[in-house]
Amino acid sequence: IDILSQVAQVDVNTGLSAAELVKIIPDYDALMIRSGTQVTKEIIEAGNLLKIIGRAGVGVDNVDVPAATRKGIVVVNSPEGNTIAAAEHAIAMMLSMSRHIPEANASVKSGKWERNRFIGVEVYKKTLGIVGLGKIGSHLAAAAKAMGMKLLAYDPFISTERAEQLGCRLVELELLMRESDYITLHIPKTPETLHLINAEVLSKMKPTARIINCARGGIIDEVALAEAIKSGQIAGAAIDVYEHEPLEADSPLRSVGQNIVLTPHLGASTAEAQVNVAIDVAEQIRDVLLGLPARSAVNIPGIYPDSIEKLKPYLQLAETLGNLVSQLAGGRVDY
Repeated sequence: IDILSQVAQVDVNTGLSAAELVKIIPDYDALMIRSGTQVTKEIIEAGNLLKIIGRAGVGVDNVDVPAATRKGIVVVNSPEGNTIAAAEHAIAMMLSMSRHIPEANASVKSGKWERNRFIGVEVYKKTLGIVGLGKIGSHLAAAAKAMGMKLLAYDPFISTERAEQLGCRLVELELLMRESDYITLHIPKTPETLHLINAEVLSKMKPTARIINCARGGIIDEVALAEAIKSGQIAGAAIDVYEHEPLEADSPLRSVGQNIVLTPHLGASTAEAQVNVAIDVAEQIRDVLLGLPARSAVNIPGIYPDSIEKLKPYLQLAETLGNLVSQLAGGRVDY
C-alpha cells in the first residue's frame, strides 16, 4: 500500500463478489489481486479506466488475459517471488509422503507409539521426474540433485543443453512416467495440460512410484488418481492444489487413506513469498501508472497506454507468426 500510495489513492476492498467488483471497477485505473479473485471478461469490460491488472503471485489463470489484451490492459505477475517457497513445499511434500510424517505426527499426538507402522522409503538414489523446468522446476532440480536423486525432465520448451546444465536428462512424458520413482509437476493449467495426468498416464507408472502436484489443480484427473492409489497401481501422492478449491467434501481424494498427503494450496504460503510477490507487483503497478514499462507483463509490453492501440495489429501478427513457426519448425528451441 505504501508503494502504491506514491502514485494513487489506494482502496482495499476484500471479499467482493463478481457483481460487486463489476459495479465499482469503472472508477479504478489499476487492480491488484491474489489467487482468490476471479477477474472475468465482464469485470474487464467494465473497467474503462483500467491500465493494469497485477496478480501478486505466479499463475494468472484467474484472469481473463485475452480479454485484457483486447482492451489494451497490461496484466503482470510476479514470476520469481514465490519460486523458492513453491519448490521447497514440493520437496517437503515428497519427504512427508515418503516418511509418513502426517500420520506419524497424528499417531504420537493421540498417545500412541507405532514405530513399526510407519516404515518409510528414502529418496536417495531414486529417480525424480520433473514435468516443467521453469523457475520452480529448475530450483527443485538443484535441491533434488543435492539430495542424491537422479533427474529426468519433460519440457517441450526447454533445450537439451539447458536441461543438462540442471543435471536432468530430457525425455518424453511417457518415458518419464515409466521410469520415475517420484514425479513432480511444475506446469501451468492450460487447455493442453488439463487432465494431462489421467488414468492412461497413471497406468504407466511403477507400482512403487509417487506423484506430487504443487502447481495447479486440474492437471491431474483426481478421480483417476484416487483409484490408482486405492488399487495399488501407484504407491501414493502429495497434492497441494485441486480442480475445485476449497477441496469438496465428497472429493475421492479424501477417502484414499494414509497413502496421500493433502495440503490447502500452501505452495506460496511463506511470509517471505507473500511479501516478495506483493512488493514486486505493487512496484510494477506504480511504474505503469507513471507511464513506465512493467518488467513482468504476461500479455503485452509495458508501454505507454497511447501506444498500445497502434501496436495491437502488430502484436496479433507476431502471435500468429509465432504459432506458425512453432508448428513448422522441427525439434526443440535452442538458445
